[in-house]
Amino acid sequence: MSDTPSGKASPPSENGPEPLAGCPGGPAMNPPLDEAGRLRAILASPTYRLAYEDPDLLSQDDLRPLRLQLELLKPERILREQGVHSTLVVFGSSRVHDAASARTRLAALEQQADSGDPPSGPVLALARRRVEQARHYEEARRFAQLISTRFQQEKRCDFVVVTGGGPGIMEAANRGAYDAGARSIGLNITLPHEQVPNAYITPELAFRFHYFALRKMHFLIHARGLVSFPGGYGTLDELFEVLTLIQTGKMTPIPVVLVGRAFWRRAIDFDYLIEEGYIAPGDVELFEYADDAEEIMTALERFPYRSRSRTVKL
Repeated sequence: MSDTPSGKASPPSENGPEPLAGCPGGPAMNPPLDEAGRLRAILASPTYRLAYEDPDLLSQDDLRPLRLQLELLKPERILREQGVHSTLVVFGSSRVHDAASARTRLAALEQQADSGDPPSGPVLALARRRVEQARHYEEARRFAQLISTRFQQEKRCDFVVVTGGGPGIMEAANRGAYDAGARSIGLNITLPHEQVPNAYITPELAFRFHYFALRKMHFLIHARGLVSFPGGYGTLDELFEVLTLIQTGKMTPIPVVLVGRAFWRRAIDFDYLIEEGYIAPGDVELFEYADDAEEIMTALERFPYRSRSRTVKL
């Protein structure tokens, strides 16, 4: 209650006591005098939330270290609870389709052309490419089924397939593990455009990240091998980070297999990098090529490829 200039106490207004001089006030600061109404206002106030249940608090800039820590701790705890001992990472494009879907898409475009409303040349050409690229989807699915069947047992989960959790090659690898009746992991990430995880991830092993850096770390914490199918910026970024970590001795070497010789040899001219002196000749010994599921398995089993690498047996 405030004093009037004459020194007498002013009566309470209909909206409650007047705010003190120098303090912010207004209707929000002066809830109705009715006791039930005041209690409702208190319970609805964001300041009354438990700190760990307050998204407005957790999203503030100065709490970024806490958010990073949570993204580090949560998946590790769950993997430990689920008995996952080691993983096999699969990278690859989100834009590759399974063979049936790719053929259906191409047939629809060709039918559209026959009806007098032809799609543009680039659209039709890309659809034909997608049919060719579908072999990578099918090999990723078949490889994941092979590795999961071989190593996942009732009481121990080794070489559990882990992907970025999205469509394309990621879906194919999770799907292959699903075909084998095995578990697989998906490390999805929030992006500006809408996306959902693929439906073949084991629900208890489906994670979502805000930070790319933490997601990348979780790809590698338990990794005993990496298989990279063709892809774009994301795939190249993830692959070269792993190669850099191995090259610089920041992580124990693991087998790295690049699937699709023709794609990788055209996409990245490693020989040119050696000729120009940007990488050492021995740096190309950090990985091997393969073209199908059986060849991937053979490459993984043959690790270490050269004497530079330490043995990490399957």
